[in-house]
Amino acid sequence: MSVRAVKSLFYITHIDNLPSIFQHGILSHQKVIERGIHFTPVYNAEIVAHRQERLTPDHQSLWEYANLYFQPRNPMLYKVLSETDKHNVVILGIKPQVLETKGLFIALGNAAHSLTVLVDAKTGLKAISGEYWQILNSDWWKTEDGSKRKIMAECLVPGGVLPAAIHSVYVASSHTAEQVCALVSDLSLPVEVVVEPHMFFQPRRQGVITDRLFWVDGDMFFSQMQTLTISVNTVGVMGKGLASRAKYQFPDVYVTYQDLCKSRQLVMGRPYLYKREASLDADLADEPLSSPNLNANKWFLLFPTKTHWKEKSDPVGIEKGLRWLVENYKAQGIQSLAVPALGCGLGGLDWKEMGPLMCRYFSKMEIQIAIYLPQEQSIAPEFLTRTFLLGESSYLQRS
Repeated sequence: MSVRAVKSLFYITHIDNLPSIFQHGILSHQKVIERGIHFTPVYNAEIVAHRQERLTPDHQSLWEYANLYFQPRNPMLYKVLSETDKHNVVILGIKPQVLETKGLFIALGNAAHSLTVLVDAKTGLKAISGEYWQILNSDWWKTEDGSKRKIMAECLVPGGVLPAAIHSVYVASSHTAEQVCALVSDLSLPVEVVVEPHMFFQPRRQGVITDRLFWVDGDMFFSQMQTLTISVNTVGVMGKGLASRAKYQFPDVYVTYQDLCKSRQLVMGRPYLYKREASLDADLADEPLSSPNLNANKWFLLFPTKTHWKEKSDPVGIEKGLRWLVENYKAQGIQSLAVPALGCGLGGLDWKEMGPLMCRYFSKMEIQIAIYLPQEQSIAPEFLTRTFLLGESSYLQRS
């Protein structure tokens, strides 16, 4: 991989630090201390102190380098956002020409981790274009296979990065964008302000259907709902789509699912609730959170949408499952629910039919419910309105 192949590097910081950064650049922690520059930290003191102890091949502390990420949507950002208001966190896009800086190193993972190798730029770019490429472009990471550490690969720039190298400021919301735009305008800087909620683990967009029901365009596995729904077949195969991702991310869910299929407990019309006890935040965050989320444990609702994986999804069976859910969610202890557009992904069903069907049942439930739109089909705005989604479903009319 060449420098040209890298589209951007990224730096995570607090919005209060922007005036200083636009004036002095992104400085190494050591230079910030030496110059007595006031800053608002986004990393806790323990993490910063730990980085001082790690040395590069030049026998310099990591404090002597500005650290940029190849992939900002990583466990460190997740930790930062778990402990800081997302409106106060910004991500700076940095021109890739920074990689040509003399004395630069690339960390093939979290630079402070003892297992991470620090190499020169040429060696690092070659590694990133090979085995690391898929990891850096993934939506998920795990401790077990090392991807949690590797997705935090860093570019270590000696001394710091000049303000002229900043090309963009990414923010989570239009509210934050207004603040940053005002600052950029006052300083007459050629910097683009980009609202990119997905980068901050937020939905790309969402819409209200009722006071408790809404649709979401985003990544369901980062939902704040208590229970996540996985569409499955009843023969024990998690081959594609959300089921395949769940198989990789949550092996315990897959084992439970296979056991249910082998014992024939999982059948059409009767979803199964797996009350997982492990913390999702512990899986996602770089280090233990300072203030752990007591509601971080996720439950998984295994919802059969077809009998065999080769078949198309069965709308009649899905409706039976929805009816079961309405009748049993309180007794099961479900407090909030994230659910994909059942059957509309790889199952071959149409949102125009299934969206209203799902909403008719979900509107009867007295909990918060988020329906995640299918990524496999484009949905026109008129089919996302409250009027359309709460209208009569043709499947309901047939039943």
